[in-house]
Amino acid sequence: MARPNSSTALALAALVTLSAGAAGAQTRPAPKPPAAASAQTAPAKIDPKAMAVLKASCAALKNAKTLSFTAVDTYERAARNGQPLYYTVKSDVTLERPNKLKVVKVGDGVPDEFYYDGKTVTAYVPSQEVAAVADAPPNIDDMLDAAWSYAAIHYPFADVIVSDPCAIFDESLKSAFYVGQSNVVGGVPTDVIALTTDRVQGQIWVGAQDRLPRMIRTNYPSEPGAAGYQTEYSNWRVNAPVAAGTFTSPKAQAARKIAFLPPSVGDPRANAPAKQGGRP
Repeated sequence: MARPNSSTALALAALVTLSAGAAGAQTRPAPKPPAAASAQTAPAKIDPKAMAVLKASCAALKNAKTLSFTAVDTYERAARNGQPLYYTVKSDVTLERPNKLKVVKVGDGVPDEFYYDGKTVTAYVPSQEVAAVADAPPNIDDMLDAAWSYAAIHYPFADVIVSDPCAIFDESLKSAFYVGQSNVVGGVPTDVIALTTDRVQGQIWVGAQDRLPRMIRTNYPSEPGAAGYQTEYSNWRVNAPVAAGTFTSPKAQAARKIAFLPPSVGDPRANAPAKQGGRP
């Protein structure tokens, strides 16, 4: 669940290679299969009630033709003296499956906008009136993979917008249990579940009625200080009509075009670790 170094810089640096990324992804070495479990390994503890909540949420997201929501991401980084510091980024997200995405991001660092219309991607920095445009893969999943592989661009809500949100759990889930109900998070009743994989521990608050996530908290025991991340979701709209022109920007088209922008000095995200998934 890592954050891009400078969201502006890396986005602009990456865009010229996104098109190549789709082809390149096919030649990347396949991940090594996990080591066979020993005979003494404890069986996975999977609570059917927790899995029912998880699968209902994944289905609600997967079956939506259009989605829009606000994601507020809070993540932890160590200061020079070792004290944990917390940074926050807000993203207003609109998508249309299978191949359109808009992200308007504000928060710690330079605000920027990202547009994907199924053919090209555009990263635009309004404060500097600069933009980069490049050809892109033909669907959201491949576009996100290319953005990460070639420029370490990663959105904390990525696992919410992919075509199959539950796929990440197919082989990696080690435990799942139902925590209870909350009436605090997201302003609606939520079912709370806890999940664990080989590398991540996570907790998800899922709307009891609409089955949409309201908050996801994860921590990575292998990261220094077992770094924690939290993403809050609000303003959900599902299958609402999306206005024509949403996934392009006349201002970005008119902006000065650049191919690369070095990381901003002093950006608090300049030392982000390797990518981690938005969910466990």
